[in-house]
Amino acid sequence: MDNCISKRSGGGARLSVVTGATGHVGNVLVRELIQRGERVRAVVHPSETTESIAGLDVELLRVDVRDYGSLVSAFSSADLVYHLAGIVTISGGQQKLLHEVNVVGSRNVARACLEARVRRLVYTSSVHALEVPLAGVPLCETVEFRPEALDGDYARSKARASIEVRKVLEQGLDAVMVFPSGIIGPYDFRLSDMGSLFVDFAGGRLPAYVDGAYDFVDVRDVATGLMLAAEKGRPGEGYILSGEKISVKDLLTLLEQVTGVRSRARRLPMWLARIAAWFAPAYYRLRRAKPRFTSYSLRVLASNCLMSCAKAERELGYRARPLSVTVRDTIGWFVATGRLHLELPRVGAAAP
Repeated sequence: MDNCISKRSGGGARLSVVTGATGHVGNVLVRELIQRGERVRAVVHPSETTESIAGLDVELLRVDVRDYGSLVSAFSSADLVYHLAGIVTISGGQQKLLHEVNVVGSRNVARACLEARVRRLVYTSSVHALEVPLAGVPLCETVEFRPEALDGDYARSKARASIEVRKVLEQGLDAVMVFPSGIIGPYDFRLSDMGSLFVDFAGGRLPAYVDGAYDFVDVRDVATGLMLAAEKGRPGEGYILSGEKISVKDLLTLLEQVTGVRSRARRLPMWLARIAAWFAPAYYRLRRAKPRFTSYSLRVLASNCLMSCAKAERELGYRARPLSVTVRDTIGWFVATGRLHLELPRVGAAAP
């Protein structure tokens, strides 16, 4: 481990540790915690760049979540640990890494929290860890996970990770889980899959789209939901942090309105997209680019994506902002930071 950036003074403030602090949710959560006057210890993988938290008043520790001993040290004297570090992918062929980081890493974090006597762990799972219900039935929380019933290596790894956290919970750990849906929003320093889609659309580089829909939530609302779970969540419970369901076609229409760019994308029939998905991994490897779609992502778009955040609203006071605001702020942030060169038809600066 090594320390850099800066270490906050004033030991009276509560100390929160954030693993995966440079990720999309992580850096937004760090900003919110600092704004609320908390001391923040950011746990970052040794190979990660720190652009997203550069200049923020945090203590930075470089730790691999697969290193249990370093995690115990990193969590020393912490009141809260927010575990966000993990591998997110829509591609296959990464079972070993997904198991090591998402499953073993989460087990290590939970055990380290127990050993370090952390007051509470807030574990960020995913809605993909939950079984998709029948068409028309909203997805709801559960404390029973069945990885074998899920579709995709990533989903199964998040379910197995959730099981590992629950095992440590039974040993006396105070932990709460949250299950975010598809995350979009400003402060997208690494250009997530959806952020990349937004930028390509605005640059006229999105030639086609596939019918389907999904639920998307603002990254800032997820960060707020995590803090609400830390304060109000019941031990051992899980909370879905969802936003708004939207079809791909309607999302492109919304992007047209925000950017002033007319969509050039043509609808690609699902059957044709599924054929193309077989060749997509090799194509994107040759281009050394992240895949735009895979067989798994197509199945997700065609699946039941109704989600209920009623439990989080009722018990935590969670609220999600309109998706139109999120899209506007995201495009505005890309423009304001020079990641997108575009003259917007209306004010679109990212909200703080």
